[in-house]
Amino acid sequence: MKRPSSYISGYCYYLLVIASLLLSLNYTGVRAQQLSSDFYSTTCPNLLKIVRKEVQNAIKAETRMAASLLRLHFHDCFVNGCEGSVLLDGNDGEKFAAPNLNSARGFEVVDAIKTAVESACSGVVSCADILAIAARDSVLLSGGKSWNVLLGRRDGLVANQAGANTSLPSPFEDLNNITAKFVAVGLNLTDVVVLSGGHTIGLAKCATFSFRLNSTGTGTPDPTMDSTMASDLQNRCPASGDGNNTAPLDRNSTDLFDNHYFQNLLSGKGLLASDQILFSSDEGASTTKSLVQFYSDNPSLFLADFANSMIKMGNISPLTGSSGEIRKNCRVVNS
Repeated sequence: MKRPSSYISGYCYYLLVIASLLLSLNYTGVRAQQLSSDFYSTTCPNLLKIVRKEVQNAIKAETRMAASLLRLHFHDCFVNGCEGSVLLDGNDGEKFAAPNLNSARGFEVVDAIKTAVESACSGVVSCADILAIAARDSVLLSGGKSWNVLLGRRDGLVANQAGANTSLPSPFEDLNNITAKFVAVGLNLTDVVVLSGGHTIGLAKCATFSFRLNSTGTGTPDPTMDSTMASDLQNRCPASGDGNNTAPLDRNSTDLFDNHYFQNLLSGKGLLASDQILFSSDEGASTTKSLVQFYSDNPSLFLADFANSMIKMGNISPLTGSSGEIRKNCRVVNS
C-alpha cells in the first residue's frame, strides 16, 4: 500500500530547524545504537514476563491504565530523553509541570513493576526500561501490535520541570508548534500523526478541551466539531464545572487500540483541538490531512507504523554505559 507523499516529505519548512539539530541527533543515534532487545537476556531473563504480568493486572483493575502508562513513556522521552526522570518525586519534579500536574498517572503501577523486578534481579533493570516495556505491553494488551523494545537505558539523576513545561506538546497548541517539538527530538511529521493515534485509548479532562465548546465566547462550539458530540460534551463539561470530568479520546472505541481515532477525525469527532487540527486545520491541509485519511483506511499499517514510531521515540537521548544509574526506587535517585 503506497503511503501519501506527506509521509515522506511533509515538513520541508522545518529544514532549518533540522539542520541546526543534526549534530545532537547524530550523537543521540550513536547512544541509541547501544540499546538492544536482548540486553537483559542473561542478567534478568524473565524480565518481560514479569512486566507483562504486572501490566496485565493493572489494566484488569482499571482499563484506563493502559493509556496512562503509554502517556508516561511519551512524557518521559520528550524531556531529557528516555531516562525515567518523569518518575522522580519532589517539588521540582516533572510531575508538577503543567502538562503532568493532576493528569500524569500510573506511578503506583511502575512502583509495583519495579518491586517485582527487583525481587527477581536486584539492581539490574532501569526504571526507564520498565516504562518502555510497560508502554509496549499496554498497547499490545489493548489490541495493538507488539514490537521488540530496545533496552539498556539507564536512569537520569535529575528531573527537568522547566523542560516539561516547554518541551511537551500541548492540546492548546497549533500544528506548527507541535510539529516543531517533535522535530526537536528527532521525530518527523509522520511520527506526529502516528503517535497522536495513541489517543485511540484513554480519557481526557474537560479542562483540556472545554474551550472548544465555546470557541466564540457566545456558547457556539468549534465549527470543526461534530454537533452531536458537542452537545454531549456540553452536558458532560458544564461551564460551571471544575474541569475534572473526563471524556473518551476515541468515542465508541475507548479501550481498543485501533484506527478508529483517525476515522473520528474525518467526521469531526476528535476530542482535543490538537487531534482535530491534523485533519481540519489550514496547516494540516497540505501536510497531515492525507496521512489521517491514509490511516483511517489502513488499520494494519497504522498499527505497524505506530510500533515503528514508538521504537524511534524510545531512542530519544537514552543514557547508556556508565551514564546515570540503575535506581533502586523509581521515585528517588540512589543515595
